[in-house]
Formats: sequence, structure tokens, C-alpha cells
Amino acid sequence: MTQGRPGGGTGAPLWERDAELAAAARAVDELCSDATTAGGLLVFQGEAGIGKTALLSEVRRIAEGRAVVWSARGGETVTSVPFNVVRQLLQPALVGLSPEEAREYLGDWYEIAGPALGIAEPAGRQADPQGVCDGLVEAVARLSGVHWPLVLLIDDAHWADQETLHWLAAFAQRLDELPVLVVVAHRPDDAIGESARHLAAVGRAARPTPPLRALTPDAAAGLTRATLGEHADAPFCREVWAVTGGNPYESVELLAKVQDSDLEPVEGSAAELRALNRSARGRGLVARLEGLGTDVTRFAWAAAILGTAIPLDLAASLAGMTRETAERCAERLRTARILLGADQGLEFVHPLIASTVYRSIPPATRTAMHGQAAWAVTLSGRGAAAASRHLLEVHPDDDPELVKQLRQAAAEHLAVGAPDAARRCLERALREPPLPETHARVLYELGCATLLTSPATTIGHLRQALHTPGLDRKLRVDAVCRLSQALVHNDQLEEALRVVDAEAARLEPGPDRLRLLGVHYMWEGIYSREEDATGRSRRLASLAGPLRGRDNSERALLILRAFDAMTRGENAEEIVELCDRSLVNGRLAPGLGWTDTEWGFELLKMLGGAYIFTDRLDRAESVFAEGVRAYEAAGWSGGHLAVAKAWLGLVYRRRGRLAEAEASLRESLRLTDRVGSGLPMHWDAACKLIDTLLARGRADEAQEIADRYGIAPPYPSTILLPDIHSVRGRLLFAMEQRPEGISELEVAAKTANERGRYNTVVNPWAYALARALAVEDPRRAAELAADARVQAELFGTETAIGEALLCAASLESGQRAVELYARAVACLEASPCAYEHAVARVEYGIAAGSASELARGLALAESCGADGLVARARASLEVAGV
Repeated sequence: MTQGRPGGGTGAPLWERDAELAAAARAVDELCSDATTAGGLLVFQGEAGIGKTALLSEVRRIAEGRAVVWSARGGETVTSVPFNVVRQLLQPALVGLSPEEAREYLGDWYEIAGPALGIAEPAGRQADPQGVCDGLVEAVARLSGVHWPLVLLIDDAHWADQETLHWLAAFAQRLDELPVLVVVAHRPDDAIGESARHLAAVGRAARPTPPLRALTPDAAAGLTRATLGEHADAPFCREVWAVTGGNPYESVELLAKVQDSDLEPVEGSAAELRALNRSARGRGLVARLEGLGTDVTRFAWAAAILGTAIPLDLAASLAGMTRETAERCAERLRTARILLGADQGLEFVHPLIASTVYRSIPPATRTAMHGQAAWAVTLSGRGAAAASRHLLEVHPDDDPELVKQLRQAAAEHLAVGAPDAARRCLERALREPPLPETHARVLYELGCATLLTSPATTIGHLRQALHTPGLDRKLRVDAVCRLSQALVHNDQLEEALRVVDAEAARLEPGPDRLRLLGVHYMWEGIYSREEDATGRSRRLASLAGPLRGRDNSERALLILRAFDAMTRGENAEEIVELCDRSLVNGRLAPGLGWTDTEWGFELLKMLGGAYIFTDRLDRAESVFAEGVRAYEAAGWSGGHLAVAKAWLGLVYRRRGRLAEAEASLRESLRLTDRVGSGLPMHWDAACKLIDTLLARGRADEAQEIADRYGIAPPYPSTILLPDIHSVRGRLLFAMEQRPEGISELEVAAKTANERGRYNTVVNPWAYALARALAVEDPRRAAELAADARVQAELFGTETAIGEALLCAASLESGQRAVELYARAVACLEASPCAYEHAVARVEYGIAAGSASELARGLALAESCGADGLVARARASLEVAGV
């Protein structure tokens, strides 16, 4: 490793950083070579003072004049400010944009990412943090196309806010397709929890770079002589290295002190280096600051309280001095190498200095100054959210006004997609504590703040809210409904039912009680382990029978009744009539939309599901496509969007658009993976994807999905559509595990019969089992097919009857089989399910020895993307000599 000054440049020399600077130079060269060249990611990490900031400064010098360079820096006192660092980073691009220009740059992402960046007003509802993160990724991607080549520098990333780190980890995955170079510096040991997880993800996406190491004695000697002159003798240089441990920052500061003190760099002066070094950090730095006078010290305290990009006027106000006095203080602090000026405000020369000054403020004074800072920030018009980081540091003091401010700040944080920041505000409000009449409401708001991100946390807060006096009846019912929803999402469905039932028992008949009854039936309707399914269906039918859909509670019960009747295989026309009655002019009623919170998306899954399995696929597609549009427009790209895409994928699967179905379902799983692992929505999407891959003839891929998501007993307590036992049984047959497949289908039969789930399209176990038993037990196979055919005819859709005839034909031979296949083709041709029609055509062609029917079946199979069926049809045509 060379001992020279790589990069030269201005300021302190960089020693023993040749490899890092060469990597940065190569990355900049590659970025600037071609507009189509992708950028990259460099991560420099090491302990405090090891030279990360100096490296970033050198990267800036290398890139300036050749690329657009934007930079930002985390701060120890501002980690709780959401989107703080990403806003700093994009400030140069955003500051000059009018709202119209910003909207043009960001397009559909303006309403989603704009509030987080501070350039648009929030929509007023809770924003989905994953959607906001995706919006920020897209926003920076679009800006990079305008400002190519673009270099982004992020210093002290271990102190960046969670929201920025979430964005950075996601953006790192896009860098192989964007003309952007990102350079990040952080201390690995100072990042904990989610920060450490996000930075680890960033590190995995970066080009390999080893941690920065301390300077060797030779490099320390070179640095000393470059600073003080070649006459600095060897013992003196060796003592510089020993005193600083080779830490570059401490070495540079110590040598600056040597220059200021006119100390001769010779062996006789070496003993004084330790005292000088102490004055550059810790108590020595504090003593040096105090030596600059009371006003200067107080101004430095104010700057430390405010953090980064410190406005001079705000610091002056907090320090209680005029602007002129503040300017004098700032100048003295610049001379003392404690502060430096910046375009966006004042900054500390080094984060070590900022931390030392902040911690030197007496605790009582520090708390009081945070309170004053909150007041000053509020007066400046920056809003409750901007003041909240200071309010978090104020000692609890039974202050109702502070609780009010924190609740307002939480609402502002939620509106821009920062639920963690909202949670901190509301948790701090509880410690104040709130007045008795608002205590329960704060708990309720805290539960709602975590509903989109952490069902388990939501459960705890909402339980506590319900046990605390102060919620009015309507809010209490809403809390119960949200609690039950969180319990269901956490796979605690039995507990969700108990919570709803207990609250319903407290209420007199009316809209609120009817809503709870609807929620009860909704959860029971997706519960796979209920004991009195028939009784429940009878009670639900009695309750919904006279309803006409006059309000949303009635409409919800009509949907629930329709879904239940569909799973039981009742008359399809009557089911469709119930579904239609729940709509208003053919559309979802206000308050029952996908982003409305009164009922949740489970009800709309049931509505769309009832339409799917009654052959009203056009209406089902309309329901779920609207869900996808609503979530994407609102920026909800977490679990909600994943559910809508999964069900839209099922619509495509039933239509026979298998490639589109697979794409939508894989996207659903990708989105679900970002929410967590082992969730019911994982099972739902994976089950649908396995069914689709089996239809495509890709059993190995279906098995890979089953293995990845653990699709095997024990199953979750929620019902999955199509039936998971039937799907897994077919998968086992496809993987030539016949005994296991039969066993799985026997379980499917037992479960479906116990629960009265007789719909043969939703639960097609009988067809697969009949075909499996056709040789060894033809009598039982025929009985299964006959029973299923009776149920299909009671249900009455062309698809159900056609599938029943198709199964019956597969158990026959000769002319009888041909006749049944012909009837199956006639039914399925009239159904909207193209894949099932294609299967019937191919099998009919094979049984009848008809090349024309085989050709028609082949064409249908190809249009569906059913590769396995295509292969079967072609093989049969070859056998026929066509």
C-alpha cells in the first residue's frame, strides 16, 4: 500500500486509502462512460474517526464536474425524524421544482411519495409505508434519468432514520438498472435493530469493500510530516501514532493543535501530545468550548439540540440571542473547527464533535432546551411532526397540551407513511399521561397506527384501549372490529370470534350490533375448524333473508350469505342475486371500498369469490381489478395489494389466462414476502399459484412453491380457495406420490362433508379421488363421480356441470365415454373457463379419435398457456398421423 496522498486535493491528506479511492474512481468512470451504463453501490464502514467522511469528500471531488452530486448525513439527535436523510439528499432537485413540475417528474407517484418528501400535502388517510417506500424508489429512479450521471453520498448512515434506510435498502436492489452511483458510510457497531437489518441488506447489494483500518505508523509519520514539515523527527511521529491509535480524524485534529500551539515536532515535545489530544475530544473538547465563553457555549448547545442542517435563526432563537450575536458565535465556532457553514445551514465539523457537545449539556438544561426547541419549531410554522422529535425528549409532566401536540404529530406521521414515528409519539403521549377522558383514545390511535405493519402490536394496544374507560360506543365497536382483524391476520381466528361475540352481547339491537354480527359471520365463514357449520349457515340465512341492502351492515350480511351459499353449493342464480343486491348501481357502496377501514378487504374477497365460482368472472374481475387500482392509487403496496393481486390471479386462472394468472400470483407472493413470513396470505397466494402451475403442466415448479412456503400439514385455521387439500392432493399425484395424494384427498372429503362445503368447483377433491381409484376401486370411483355430479347440477353453473361430466367420462370407455365427453364440451364451451374447455376438447378428441377436435383443443390449450395439455394434444395428433 502506498504512503502518498491519493487524490491529493484540498484539506487533510488521505493516507492508506488507495484501494478505496481506486474503487470509487472506477465506479465514477463507469457511471460517466455511457447513459445506458448502470451505476452501483459502495459502502465504506469503520469506527468513528476512521476517515469515512474524508473518503466521501474525496469521492465528491472525483465526481464533481463529471456528474451531479447530492449528499446527506444522518445525525445522532435526528434519527427519529422520518425521511430526514432522503429529504436532505434530494433537496437540490426538489427545492427548485414548482408543484406542477414535481407532478410531471413523479407522475402517479406524486401523491404517494410527495408528502414524504415534503413537496405535496398528504391525502388525509393513513399511508402504507411500503407503498411510500416504493414511491420514493420510483421518484429517485425518475430523477436519475433527468440528472444523469448522478452520485448520491450518504454519510453516518447508522444514524439515518428508519424510513430512509428502508428506502435505501429497496433502492439498492434497483441500481443494476439505473445510472446512479450510491456511496454510503456508516459505523457497523452503532446500528441496531431495524437499522442494522436495512444496512445489512445495503451491504449485500454493494461491491465488496473491506472495513477501513487505522493508519500504520509509517502512514502516521507521513501525515505528520505532510502537515508540520519534513523536519518532524521519527520519535515525535511515532508518538503521534501512539497517542491517536492511528485514528485519522484524531491524528488530523492533534496535528492542527500542534500547529496552533507552535509546538516543535521533535522528540522533546512528544510528551505534550497526550494533553493536546485530550483537548480535541471528550472533556478536553468541552473545556475548550467553555473557554470560548458562555454565549458561544450556549450557541453550540443550541446547534447540538437542533442536529443537522442547522438554521442560524432557529439556533439563535433557541440560544436566546440576537442574530448578530449568533453570527459572532458561529464564526468563533468555525475558527475553533467545531462548526462549519453549509448551503443548507450550519453543520458540526465531525459527528464526534456533535455527540460530545450534545452529551455535555446538563440533563435538565438539555430537556428544557428540547422543550424550547419544540416551541420554536412550532412557531416557525414547521408543524407538529417537525416539533415531535423535541417533544419526545421532554420529561412527562401531566401536560394535556403536549399530549395534543403528540397526537397531532402522530397523525401527520401516519399521513406520510411513517407509522414507527407515529408510534413513538403516541407511546410518549401515554407516558405524560393523557387525561382520563382521552387515555383510551390514545391507546386506540396507537393500535390503529400499527395495523398495517404489526398485527401483534396492534392487538396489545387495542386490548388495552378496550379495557380503559373513555371510548364511546361507535369507537369501541370500531376498536373491536380492528382488533378482530388484527387477530385474524395473526392467525388467531378463534380469539377474534370471542372478542366480537363478547362485545355484541353488550349491545342492544341496532346498526352497531348488526355490524358486529356481520364481522362474526365473516370470520366464521373463513374458519376451517368450526363445529356447527350447518347451524351457522341456517342462522345466517335467516338473518340475511329479509335484508334489502339499505345500509352497509345489511350489504355486508348479504355478501356473507352469498359466500356461504356458494361454498355450500346452493343455487348459483340465487347467489348472484344476493351479490348484486349488496351493490349500489352495480358498484361497491361508499364505505365498503377497498381502502375503507370499516369492514376491511375480507368482505370484498368474499364478494369477488362468490362471483368467481358462480361463473360471473367479468364481475369478479371488475371487483378485484378495482382493488388493485385502489391500492396502487393510494400507495398501498404491502399485504393489501398482495391480497388483491392474488385474487385477481385466481380470476385469470378461472378464465384460462394461465400466464397472466401466474404473473399476478408471483407478484402477490413477492409483495407478501415483504410483509413477513408464514402468514395466511402466503398460504392463500401459494395455494392459488400451485393450482395454476398444475394447470400449466409445471408440477416441478408447483412443488418448488410448496416447499418454499411450507404448504403441508398442519394447515392454517383460515379457509383457502381453491381448497388446499384438493390442490395438494393433485400436486402429490403429479409428483407420483399416489398413496400420499389419496390420503390428502380423503382428508379433503372428510373436511368438506363435515363443514357442508359441497361446491365441486371450490372443492374438486371428488374428481381427483375418483380418477385415482378408478382401477383399484371402480365402484367407489363411480359413486364419488355420481355424487359430485348431483351436487354440480344443484349448483347449476355450466362449469360445475361440465367438470362433473368430464370426470364421469374419464371413468367410462367406448361410445359411452365419447357421449359424456361431448356433453362436457358443450357445457364448458358455454362457460367462461377456457382451460377446462380446452381439457374437455382434447379428451373428447382423444376418445373420439377426432383430429379436428384435437386440433381445436390444441389451439385452446395454446391460447391458455397450458403447456402440459399442449404436449398431450400434440402427442395424440402424432399418434393419429396428423
